[in-house]
Amino acid sequence: MKIVVTGGAGFIGSHLSKRLLKENHELTIIDSLHPYYSPERKQQQLTNIARSGAFHFIEKDLLNREDVLSLFSEIRPEAVIHLAALPGVAYSIQKPLEYVDYDIKATINILEAAGKYGASQVVFASSSSVYGDQAGPFKEEMASGKVLSPYAASKFSAESFCHVYEALYGFQMKIVRLFTVYGPWVRPDMAIGIFLKKLLLDQEITIYGEGRVRDFTYIDDIVDGIYLSLTKLKQSKILNIGYGRPVSMEYLLNELMLSFPNMKVNYDSSRAGDVLQTWADISKAQRLLGYEPKVNIETGLAKTIAWAKENESYL
Repeated sequence: MKIVVTGGAGFIGSHLSKRLLKENHELTIIDSLHPYYSPERKQQQLTNIARSGAFHFIEKDLLNREDVLSLFSEIRPEAVIHLAALPGVAYSIQKPLEYVDYDIKATINILEAAGKYGASQVVFASSSSVYGDQAGPFKEEMASGKVLSPYAASKFSAESFCHVYEALYGFQMKIVRLFTVYGPWVRPDMAIGIFLKKLLLDQEITIYGEGRVRDFTYIDDIVDGIYLSLTKLKQSKILNIGYGRPVSMEYLLNELMLSFPNMKVNYDSSRAGDVLQTWADISKAQRLLGYEPKVNIETGLAKTIAWAKENESYL
């Protein structure tokens, strides 16, 4: 299959791209190498992808509508996996208009281009943040738009545009809501990435608020869910892709302490935009995709710590 992956140089995108190459798909990666975090690290991730096979890479800002349309007129992909986005809850509160640009406008450009140039399906990476501050487990129909951050609002809005362009062009629209992804090459702004960097430097880590619970999902399971959505699902759907097991921050700290027995923890007040818990009901993905996450938090964290110790400069 001829596939375009936007944001393919990022954390999730690089792992997914390697999977696509191993499955012998024809791959084009489009990435702007946005400096939200190190472009040099993204270049290294592109190098890692190349070890799995040949692909086309295009450095492009997706905010330029005419450029995106021109690009898709040349590529004419059969499928588009749209991962490119500006992430991060805290940064979205500081720079909300950037999220309107990169997470909504850019998505519209991709959807229009996919429709105009014949893509039969689009997979859009949404987020567990669209559920707001509710009690889990989260079923797909629980997203109401009552969210807590500009990042979450941009993802929920982008989902609406996905439905619009599905109606306009008739492609299959698969929306996958991803839950707290971690693993080797974890983004340096995510909690586990921040913790590992500080712990390797023997610095204190900070926990914000009490009672935080997250559905930590290992990168290989996320990639599997996206790939199954692409290849097995033959209809438009919204699906949760998570592990399905909420993990408390206290449990995570206990697991980290096994590798870092001298760990020092500072407890601070809650931050604006943070939800109390994420917890995926994955029964729909299990039923429609045969999706079954395989890597529990204990195993996944051990693998991530091992990677971090060998690649400290990338944290």
